[in-house]
Amino acid sequence: MEFKVLPGGDITGEARVPGDKSISHRAIMLGSLAEGTTRVSGFLEGEDALATVAAFRAMGVAIEGPEGGRVTIRGVGLHGLRPPAAPLDLGNSGTSIRLLAGLLAGQPFASELTGDQSLRGRPMGRVIAPLTLMGAAIQGGEGDRPPLRIAGGHPLRGIHYDLPMASAQVKSCVLLAGLYASGTTSVTEPAPTRDHTERMLRGFGYPVARDDGVISLAGGGALQAADIDIPADISSAAFFLVAASIAPGSDLLLTHVGINPTRTGVLDILRLMGADISLRNQREVGGEPVADIRVRYAPLHGIDIPPQQVPLAIDEFPALFIAAACAQGRTVLRGAEELRVKESDRIAAMAEGLTTLGVANEVLEDGIVIEGGALGGGTIRTFHDHRIAMAFAVAALRAEEEIRILDCDHVATSFPGFDALARGLGLQISAMAD
Repeated sequence: MEFKVLPGGDITGEARVPGDKSISHRAIMLGSLAEGTTRVSGFLEGEDALATVAAFRAMGVAIEGPEGGRVTIRGVGLHGLRPPAAPLDLGNSGTSIRLLAGLLAGQPFASELTGDQSLRGRPMGRVIAPLTLMGAAIQGGEGDRPPLRIAGGHPLRGIHYDLPMASAQVKSCVLLAGLYASGTTSVTEPAPTRDHTERMLRGFGYPVARDDGVISLAGGGALQAADIDIPADISSAAFFLVAASIAPGSDLLLTHVGINPTRTGVLDILRLMGADISLRNQREVGGEPVADIRVRYAPLHGIDIPPQQVPLAIDEFPALFIAAACAQGRTVLRGAEELRVKESDRIAAMAEGLTTLGVANEVLEDGIVIEGGALGGGTIRTFHDHRIAMAFAVAALRAEEEIRILDCDHVATSFPGFDALARGLGLQISAMAD
């Protein structure tokens, strides 16, 4: 599938973007391991989250739905999973494979985790190392890449692990393995990362302690079923936050958006650039803070992005790079090496696309420098990365010519219906078969 986006337009109206992908994954995982029936609403019916559903069904969990964002999970308890009959194919989902590696390391049965070509190229040494320290028997392919083979039947022991990089996926992997370990498992973060795993464990009645950057839990407990209302995904909202910020005449309300403080870097960075963003109707739903977000057009200016904001906006940088391209002056990002090992090398992929549109930029080893200015048009390669595709679709609001975006099939992994929603809000976008 390709997107063709005509230049110009503004973004107006009200919308609710799909449910949070990170929370959707965790709801299926913990609901499956809980005792009792868990009911989920607001579930993201994207390919990544559906891969997690399929994996737990393959291990004997009865899951009804999703239908209209509603899922019913009949939990089997921490020790009720059954051996899968075949390797678990997790598609394009890095969250699924890394978190499942932790959960499956403590099972009595062997398992194998694999995925599509993109996932099989992503580094897994970062989860293999701590799981091995805990006593797991886990091996990756060449270069510690998937498939991951877990022998099972090896007792785990609690460890203290200093994360070498700020990564919510690695932190969550270790904590989930800790559910099956003897003693206490704890993790120290070099910088705060999204804390959905810790919040949801508590929501399922499992004690998790946090003290000065150290997160810890004791093995041997139990999860109790809970009802979960998943807020809209701020990573998906980010494309429209940027769209309304850069297109003159825009005035947009995004409803029921998750504003977890470990995820709001995109709001803080846009505000530093001069964006007009306000939060309304702030409340807490199922342990997660949510709000309605109003954003109106405002002239943006370039900034040096504060290093402490980088891990709080790691998935939103493709959208933020478009904001930087439309801002007056220079924007500098450093300390974002993690972007090089996402679904694509997002720094290189975004730099190539920005260059195609005539935006001056300089790639750094750990970031990028972007000079704001006029945007032309052209054909963009996405490297099969959903966030690259959506970012350049939004760029057309300020482009002088049509933008054609190749290989957009993966948009459905996180944002099914993106083009229809964007069209309804004012983006001149059409989707075509390749």
